[in-house]
Amino acid sequence: MATEYRHWRKFATKMVKGKRAPRRVFINDVDSYASKNIAKCLSKQTLQSAATADKEVGKVQSYPVVGTLAEASEEDTSYLLEAYMQLSRDVILGKLLECDIVIYNITQHPEHVDEASWAVSALHSKISSFTRPKMFILISTVMTWACSKAANSGEMELPFTDDDFRRRRAHPNFRRHYELEKLVAKLGKTDRSSFSTYVVASGLQYGMGEQILHLFFKMSWMGQDKEIPVFGDGNNIVPTIHIRDLASVVQKVIELQPKLHYVLAVDYSNNTMEDIVKAISGALGPGKIQKKPFEEVFLQQDFSITEIDLMHVNLCMEAAHLKELFSLRWLCEFGLVENIEHVVEEFRQMRGLVPIRVCVLGPPAAGKTTLCQQICDHYKLHHIQLTEAVAETMAQLEHMVRSTISETENEESPLATEAQELLNIFKDNLEQNGGMLDDHLLVRVLVDKLMTNPCKNQGFVLDGFPKTYNQAKELFHVEEQDYEGKTSPVSLYNKKIMPEFILCLEASDVFLKERVINLPEKLVQEHKYEHENFLQMLVKYREKNTEEETVLHYFEEHDIAPLILDVTSVNAPDSQLLMHSICERVGPPRKYGLSSQDVEKEEMHEDTPEEASREQKEMEDAMQRSAHWEMWTKTLEEKRQWEVQQLEILTAPMKNYLMDMNIITTLSQGLIACGSAWPDDPIDFLAEYLLQNNP
Repeated sequence: MATEYRHWRKFATKMVKGKRAPRRVFINDVDSYASKNIAKCLSKQTLQSAATADKEVGKVQSYPVVGTLAEASEEDTSYLLEAYMQLSRDVILGKLLECDIVIYNITQHPEHVDEASWAVSALHSKISSFTRPKMFILISTVMTWACSKAANSGEMELPFTDDDFRRRRAHPNFRRHYELEKLVAKLGKTDRSSFSTYVVASGLQYGMGEQILHLFFKMSWMGQDKEIPVFGDGNNIVPTIHIRDLASVVQKVIELQPKLHYVLAVDYSNNTMEDIVKAISGALGPGKIQKKPFEEVFLQQDFSITEIDLMHVNLCMEAAHLKELFSLRWLCEFGLVENIEHVVEEFRQMRGLVPIRVCVLGPPAAGKTTLCQQICDHYKLHHIQLTEAVAETMAQLEHMVRSTISETENEESPLATEAQELLNIFKDNLEQNGGMLDDHLLVRVLVDKLMTNPCKNQGFVLDGFPKTYNQAKELFHVEEQDYEGKTSPVSLYNKKIMPEFILCLEASDVFLKERVINLPEKLVQEHKYEHENFLQMLVKYREKNTEEETVLHYFEEHDIAPLILDVTSVNAPDSQLLMHSICERVGPPRKYGLSSQDVEKEEMHEDTPEEASREQKEMEDAMQRSAHWEMWTKTLEEKRQWEVQQLEILTAPMKNYLMDMNIITTLSQGLIACGSAWPDDPIDFLAEYLLQNNP
């Protein structure tokens, strides 16, 4: 092995005196999931094997990567030195001969098998013309092992290892892959110093936005289904590997040029399909799964036949060579389930599904709830209100107590007792604080709510909380832990729930009082905006926002600049001007992109120029009708408001007269007395009551 490596070094440096010539890498189909991610990793990767061999630290080399594209796209290909599309085989062969390392990925599209077979054979036929050694790496699949029979050790079956590759038996749909693997290994034995070949058998690939498992991630993120499907019994063990770990395996093969020809590229997880789906659902969705008949998987258009076969393989495998020879720096050594939080965060970042977190603050009756609902409707976020969050927590505790007792048939079970004690604490606290929890319990409820999967997936709008600096500090802070598990005095904010945007409504006291007067009685009672109570709430809010440590100061300390919105200037909290300002600050909605089926449908129904012109005219007519309708509606609304104002002006003297003379109060009391007495003649009773109780 050492002799072969020195031979490679001598050959590689022959063309450039004193410098190592960069080794050019070819990868097929670089717009596919696996090839694209491998190309990105290799183009940014630096090799240190040569520096280590010669003890010349610092002399490292990066990979110039070239490759073929299946079709033109708008995706960024800056990581490629060159990209080719729709070339003949003669031209492609010329490109392959220009490269030192040729990588063919056949894990995704079966049609690549024939092309890879031709490429390795064509390169092998040109060995005599090589000016420097070349390497061919075939990225295959563990499906060429799918029908293998494991060796027994007592009652347990031993896992397959790299050394068992001669005993492997392919799945019927992957016989051509198996034959290609044998061909690649055979051609690499002719003149190893000039042309070395390797087969890397990859497990189910995941990570970097997902490919095969994308449907399960999408369903969990969107939360449309309470239960994520598992097709079949789900007890099959699926060999897996993170796509970046697969790229690291390929990089190590290039670096080390091991003597072996066959490498298993699987992690050390041995998770079942049920374990994988349950982990995805728990990290992104409700955490529930539903087993469905295996046949139903064929109704899902998201899966190809190749992917269906791979999800239902049952293989226990151990990559012995990765552990013994490669010294791989793993990203997800123990699989998807063990590293689900990292994989989920990677999924969000790659798909642009970063949650939008908004906090709306302001004085009482400024219209916070109305504005929060508008933001939630526009951005598809979750509206977090204090009263609803507390009520939901109480309901969950009550349900937990009932379900635990029914399952264990024991009212004194530890779980039921703990839930009941916590429920009692909440109830006592509500009674002591006039129907609202104290700050400590309220913060606990809100943290639990904001850490739920829906809030972490789409985002949330926090309505009117926190109100003070201390509340904000208690809600959003997290304490840094040192390696010994002791609490550090440094207090940091919780990045998972800290709002990204702070909106603060401002309005004059006169405006707020007038708005409360004009609110429906139902809303006044719901928000406790009775005259004296509202004035007290307003005074408390003004006092809290004149102190040195206000809630806005807390966010400014963490470099989150609040957006101040003057409700008085737009004359209504639900004005479109407010939403326009908010949309400019927050940006466009972070929606889930079109599925592959939706994209195909759009491509199939591309309009002809005549149809496009007709649709454009219809759209313009619709927009014109919409504008007229909006203007007419606005005019009617303005007329209705004017009539209401005129009616209020006309009735104001009578209202004032009746209130000043205490007529309404006396009449109300008389009606209550009449309802209690049930007299035969209520009119005479009421008249007699008014005469006797005339103030």
